Amino acid sequence: MELGSWSIIQAPSLLALIPLVVMIVLIFRGKSNVSAIMVGVLVGALLLGQDLGAMAKAFATSLGSSTALIGLIIMMGAGLGVLMSEAGVTHTLVYWIVKRIGVNTQTKGKIALVVVSIIVCGLLGTLGGGNAVIAPIMLPIMASLGVTPTVVATLFKVAGEICLILGPLTGVTLITMEVTGLSYGELMIQAAIPFAVFWLAGAWVGANRAQKRTFGKEGYALGEDVQHLDQVVITPRQKRTTVAFLISFVLLVGYGIATKQGTNYALMVMIVLAAVVAIFGGIEIDRSVDCITKGVASQANMFLIFVSIDVLLNLVTLGGGFDALSNLLGGLAGNSPTAVMLVASVVGGFGIEAAAVAEIQIITDMFGGLATQVGLPMGCFAVSILAATRLTGSAYPTTNFAGQLGTAQCSNTKEALQACWISVAFACVFVVAYSFIGPLILGDKTGISSLWVIIAILVGGSFFGVPGMFFGVPVCACLYNAVDFFLRARLRRKDLPTDDASYDRPGAVVSAQEEEKSPDTPQKPL
Repeated sequence: MELGSWSIIQAPSLLALIPLVVMIVLIFRGKSNVSAIMVGVLVGALLLGQDLGAMAKAFATSLGSSTALIGLIIMMGAGLGVLMSEAGVTHTLVYWIVKRIGVNTQTKGKIALVVVSIIVCGLLGTLGGGNAVIAPIMLPIMASLGVTPTVVATLFKVAGEICLILGPLTGVTLITMEVTGLSYGELMIQAAIPFAVFWLAGAWVGANRAQKRTFGKEGYALGEDVQHLDQVVITPRQKRTTVAFLISFVLLVGYGIATKQGTNYALMVMIVLAAVVAIFGGIEIDRSVDCITKGVASQANMFLIFVSIDVLLNLVTLGGGFDALSNLLGGLAGNSPTAVMLVASVVGGFGIEAAAVAEIQIITDMFGGLATQVGLPMGCFAVSILAATRLTGSAYPTTNFAGQLGTAQCSNTKEALQACWISVAFACVFVVAYSFIGPLILGDKTGISSLWVIIAILVGGSFFGVPGMFFGVPVCACLYNAVDFFLRARLRRKDLPTDDASYDRPGAVVSAQEEEKSPDTPQKPL
């Protein structure tokens, strides 16, 4: 896409953000997602001078994008779900998980959803594909427990994002390790795990709020097979079909992990699982196709959202809206480690979501040298990278955000956004607090290791909130130094060396008096 001859703005310009703002405002005024996005697209086309031919090309390009692929995967997942219900696999899975395993409350259900999402998405290395694969299994369970689609969408979004920063082989983890020079363990302890804890805590609060606000107003349509689980009768064929489905699922996921498949692999997973269910369930091919078609058709509206929002974000990028915002914020860093960390955390690689390497490279180019210059520890810089690249996808309706709405079969963008904003707020509190204390604790000025620093932050924050995060480290450092002083005093009274190196190997410990008498010890000149 190129700016039209009669474009009102010249890139980069903050005015290019107007279409996105218009869409968000309309959504919060109760307009449908499709209507809000289409109005945003129209505004963007007028601002950037796009004629009918240019817009036709934009929509055609969007149809061949990764966003459209995710939409197709989600539609196929919905079709698989209908077929699973037809074969009795749905109520069999729900019965086994709810009744036998004991996932029988909303809290347990949400915990199970988060854990499964983190594991599967982390192993496959893809947010959209991983959640799409588990959706046909998890959605019926959420339906039986009364968990609303907005809650499912929120937890899918945050848990899927968290898996990308915790997984040892994900693109986000690998590129962050490369640009910061941190090992995997250092990255986890100094940045990823504490960041993920606060982010997930915020998502949990936001999800619980959304559950209260949406319960009774929205929900999944419960089939007859999951409405009365106490009366469920599972036939031998249904049991065999479910077992075959689970075995196939595990094998397909394992193959995807072993061969490092991408998002598109999820589409083949859906097709193969549908074939397994149809064959073992004894469903004729025509009936199977009808079931899949019914499920696919139910997500046609969501597919339209995927295609149109991709066009909208491309228009914003064309006008340089995200670049202008980055440039505006980039000049605020100064020479303070705290300021550099905060600004780098906000800027991010706007407009290129799902391109982790490109996003992180942009941040490194903009702030990497400055971070080194002002003495910002790489653990702190890693937190900036995580915040800048992951939180933007929860701050406004990005393609990934829309994808998780579709996976969860959620149309309540307003409530889902508000829930994600709460999760972002929790993560931002951590980033702000860490920007002040991180340079001190990771700069080795407290005398305690990074692990104990993180523990001090988490424990202090858990018991005393934000003040506890600030004062937890100094208190821990004081206690550490007090214990260290006491132990060294005891060692001196026993005539034992007080340096750590003396205890590195067996048999190396000698008394201070013996050390003075040792012939190998250099004597001071008289």
